[in-house]
Amino acid sequence: MSFENKYARFMRNTGPGRFLLPVGIVLIVFGVILFGFKTDNYLETTGKITSVSDGVADQEGQMQYDLTLTFSVDGKDYETEFMNMDGSYNVGESIKVFYDPADPSKTTNSKMNAIIPFAFIGVGAAALIFGVYMTVSAFKKSKELDNIAPPADDRTQAELVNIKTAPGVTEYYFRLDGKMTKPGYVIEDADRNILYEAKMLKNSLVGARTYEFTDHRTGYVQQHDVGHVMTSSFNDEFFSVKSWFKFDGEKIWDLLHSQGLRMSTSLFSRFPNLIYDVTKNGSAFARIESCSKYVHEDEEAQHKLTVPMGKMFYRCWTASDDLESLFLIMFAVSECEQAVVE
Repeated sequence: MSFENKYARFMRNTGPGRFLLPVGIVLIVFGVILFGFKTDNYLETTGKITSVSDGVADQEGQMQYDLTLTFSVDGKDYETEFMNMDGSYNVGESIKVFYDPADPSKTTNSKMNAIIPFAFIGVGAAALIFGVYMTVSAFKKSKELDNIAPPADDRTQAELVNIKTAPGVTEYYFRLDGKMTKPGYVIEDADRNILYEAKMLKNSLVGARTYEFTDHRTGYVQQHDVGHVMTSSFNDEFFSVKSWFKFDGEKIWDLLHSQGLRMSTSLFSRFPNLIYDVTKNGSAFARIESCSKYVHEDEEAQHKLTVPMGKMFYRCWTASDDLESLFLIMFAVSECEQAVVE
């Protein structure tokens, strides 16, 4: 598995945990700090204002004042300051003062109950526990996926890199069928013979679309319900984006994984000509590359179209005759929005 895939997989699967773990720690630390400022045991008394500073407007335009005041505890006078006080104040007015009975020089104009730091610690602990749980679950899910659909090892990756020139390998072309209202896809051979296709029979803005899948080599025809693409992301991180659609009621990536199909994406090596290496049960299955509309070199030169299109046009090389699996995985890549896939 390439570095890009390992990194993308880690970022995508641990996204919520990577957010909750630091948030939980910060909230717990903040709650502990607040314990040093709790004033639920402070006593109330009355002080007199001895000076009022000139008012300063805050960001909302409200005037704030710094007050100096005096108060007495057990016959002893104390002086304190209240900063940035909202409202209207005059020298000689009385004002509430809360003081620490153990040290009356410690004062505040309002009391903070101990429940507040406990609340921060409680929420932080919950976030930390949930973050750990989600992170562990993500790694567990990744391990389960590796058991169901093993990724390419070094030997298999080498086979995929050299698959284009390997004996018994055939090149195919996957493209949009060109229809506007009910678009479908086809797989062609090098002579532009359509071997496999999925025609859209029913388009729908809401609910599943109906496709008719046809293997023209065997004449096998079957209808499938295909949902619309759904994309989830975490904090809009590129590597946390995950797109899928329902295929006969099952998430497309779950369906492909259950069939042993696994894909890695070389994102940086030839971007934007994305390369997808596909394994089936851990063995080399196919290499797929995004391409321009006119895939054959002579047509590409004739039409002078060299910019990769992506999401609609792909070349692929495989030694397998399982065009159903090949079509389904290219259908998933083309329909989904993410660049780095499973």
